[in-house]
Amino acid sequence: MRNPAHPHRRRVSALRSCVQIYRPLGFEATLSFLASVAGPFDRDEAALMRALDLLAGSRALWHLHLRRYTALRRAAKRRGNRTPPAADLNPNLGPAAWYGAERRAALHALEFWRRKRLPALVAADDPGTREMADAVAACVASRGAEPVPGLPDLVSLVEDRIRDGLYQRDSVAFARARDLLTLAHLVATAVAAEALPRPAMSRL
Repeated sequence: MRNPAHPHRRRVSALRSCVQIYRPLGFEATLSFLASVAGPFDRDEAALMRALDLLAGSRALWHLHLRRYTALRRAAKRRGNRTPPAADLNPNLGPAAWYGAERRAALHALEFWRRKRLPALVAADDPGTREMADAVAACVASRGAEPVPGLPDLVSLVEDRIRDGLYQRDSVAFARARDLLTLAHLVATAVAAEALPRPAMSRL
């Protein structure tokens, strides 16, 4: 990808393939964040290199967290604590944020969702959706400087719907519910509160 002898379009395609593998904000939002920070990498050589460095840097920090988590778990097991606390974020389940720029990336992703995907979620009017949209709007308005009241309750509401066999009843509504959990996690990250653990289903 760094070889300028290769056509630029092919190298951009290679970057997109990398984002398919490492996409802490989701595929489209990750590409959007890279473009917002690095510049128009789809047509600019220097921007492409900056985007690659940003992506590689975040991934390297994630791997650092993986190694630290592994060391902590080994030490805990030696002490007899074989089951990690439920509140612990396991980085092996995937990156929980954009490592190295958590708040900035989360706010960008929330703005991306507001433009691209949130209107369709609101139109479906599932339980908790309008409240989640209000939480997103409040978070973006404060630039993550203020906590968003009621967020844990919203997460519990959505998780209860998922656990109640939502996938079997309506797989499309299940996908929307997972999107709401993603938004809740982004809000929690942006306000620099302790990040809400992503349920396993939301990582599918």
